[in-house]
Amino acid sequence: MVPVDSIRNYLTLKSGERHSKVVPRIFLFTRNKNEKTKIHMQKLILAIQKSGRLSDGSKDLLKLCGIKVGNGSNQFKAVAEGFPMEILLLRDDDIPQYVADGVADIGILGMNEVLEKKKEVKVIGNLGFSRCRLSVAVPRNAEYNGRSYLQGKRIATSYPAILDDFLAENKIEAEIHPISGSVEIAPGIGLADAIFEIVSSGGTLLSNGLKEVEVIMQSEAVLISNPRLSAEKQTLLDKLTFRMEAVQKARRNKYILLNAPEEKLDRIISLIPGMKSPTILPLAMKGWCSLHSVVSEDDFWEVIDNLKDAGAEGILVVPIEKMVL
Repeated sequence: MVPVDSIRNYLTLKSGERHSKVVPRIFLFTRNKNEKTKIHMQKLILAIQKSGRLSDGSKDLLKLCGIKVGNGSNQFKAVAEGFPMEILLLRDDDIPQYVADGVADIGILGMNEVLEKKKEVKVIGNLGFSRCRLSVAVPRNAEYNGRSYLQGKRIATSYPAILDDFLAENKIEAEIHPISGSVEIAPGIGLADAIFEIVSSGGTLLSNGLKEVEVIMQSEAVLISNPRLSAEKQTLLDKLTFRMEAVQKARRNKYILLNAPEEKLDRIISLIPGMKSPTILPLAMKGWCSLHSVVSEDDFWEVIDNLKDAGAEGILVVPIEKMVL
């Protein structure tokens, strides 16, 4: 151990200057008394959408990962608490450029923007929120008879690169009209015969007299990174993705508790094997046990029906906050 009195501030005084001009030099001593080490704390720089659904989803995910985003939404940069990170608040379509240029180390945005911008970034993985689809929509009274309908048509879109790839793959020649916003009004004002745009619920299409006829791709929020991170920042990214994966696993599973007669345990265990094996505890009532396990959200209702048929009673379902395997 280093004695407390050996850790001191060394003060450099310039000749002729007052003591108020003292400049502190602070050293951290290692176990080797002859070695002085300056420690520089590395931070990840994360770019997220400044406002909107992606912004809310990103902040919610970070909060579940134990990371709080400070500052107001009007700031360009936010402070993160709970993880060595700084956060840039940007337009989502600017994020790929910032990450590719190394201004930000990582970013959260929709996969649609990653494919549209075609920047040199690495997709780390899906994040499970802000799901949507990119679809072709036409006027409600149009007789859509397949993709050949688009031949020679005018198509308005805010995703011209993705649309151009789609048309080329299908050998369709059409006129692309890039629009930055309010794409849905284009057919109604005579600017286009069809649109290619993000669809969530379809309500905006309906209110503009359009119908969705072709889903071209599914999209959701993804985590991207600069492909040339330093070893130190890659280590931080690995720690961050570990937290995110724990949160996502928890979202996809439910914790289940139930009572079961002992003679039916084998059948019930086969229905909910858990992560390795379920927890089984005896009840005060002879011949009965309490069983605790984990059920996948995707299979939840089918499993519940099967458990009831197998003799399970008093079934309780509890959400999982984190899940570390």
